[in-house]
Formats: sequence, C-alpha cells, structure tokens
Amino acid sequence: MKPLKDFTIQFIGLKIGKHHFEYEINKTFFENFEFDEFNDASLNVNVGLNKKATLLELHFAVTGFVNLHCDTTNERYNQHIENSFDLVVKFGDTFNDDNDQILIVPHGEYEVNIAQYIYELIVLSIPTKRIHPGIEDGTLDSEILKRLDDLSPKGLGEKTNDEDIDPRWNTLKKLLTDK
Repeated sequence: MKPLKDFTIQFIGLKIGKHHFEYEINKTFFENFEFDEFNDASLNVNVGLNKKATLLELHFAVTGFVNLHCDTTNERYNQHIENSFDLVVKFGDTFNDDNDQILIVPHGEYEVNIAQYIYELIVLSIPTKRIHPGIEDGTLDSEILKRLDDLSPKGLGEKTNDEDIDPRWNTLKKLLTDK
C-alpha cells in the first residue's frame, strides 16, 4: 500500500484544543488497499482531533454508501453506512498499534497517518450478509429470486393436521398431558 499523503495529520503545528478534518472517500481510496469488493463508494468521513498536552484523541465518523453485490441475487445495490470510532494516540518509546483503540507513537513523531483506520472503519461497517433491500420488502423482481422460489422445498412451514399423524403418537401425547 502506498502511503496516502492526504490522510496524514501533522499534529506538531496544531494548537492545543479541538480541530476538525473532512475527507471524501470514493472507490480509488480502496484501490490503494487492493480492496475490490465495492463497485462504487461515496462516503464522508469527519475526524475530530482533540489535541492535549500528552496525547491526541481522535473521533472518526463515517456516513454514506457503498455499492455492493447482493449475496442472494448478485444484484447491485447501495448499502448505507453510518459508524464511528474513537482512537487515542499516546507517545512512548517505540511504535505500538497492538491495541485497536490506542496507538503509541515515538516521542519524536510529528504526524500520524489515519488512512488505515478509516479503511478498517468502513470495511467493518459492512454487514456480513449482504441482502438487497428489495428482497426484504418484496419489491425486487429478479429471475434468480423466482428460480430460488421454484427450487425451495414446499410445505416446511405448514402445520400438519392431527389426521395426518400416526395414531400411535396420540398415546405418547397423553403421557405429556397426564402429569
């Protein structure tokens, strides 16, 4: 992955207090990470930076949509995304990013690149099962859905009448009610 210069925050020149950064994310951003599961993307990322004397507090908020393929029908649809994430940047002797909410950078550092955190926030906001909204509300008219409906087993959800049940089971049912 090439370093993304636009996502580098140089905190050394910032005054103590709150600062705000905005980023527009599209499909080319994900190409830098060699991630090609999105057909298209239109996302807004707002990063709030609260600079303190000994640490930095970052708050990431992402809103927008990514265009995906449905897992059931393979139809394209726009998946709405809205998520947030907090990160604390502390200063220490060596670089350490083992903890997902705390980043430790060496004392001499003057900037931090947040592209990886934005990427992970967006990718982890996608549901594991991608279902077209038209399937859930019944408005999607697709050949694949019709074929799946034709091939699905019939009668699994229907209740059977007592007449269809073997009469030997009736004796066992009496044992349950004769407590």
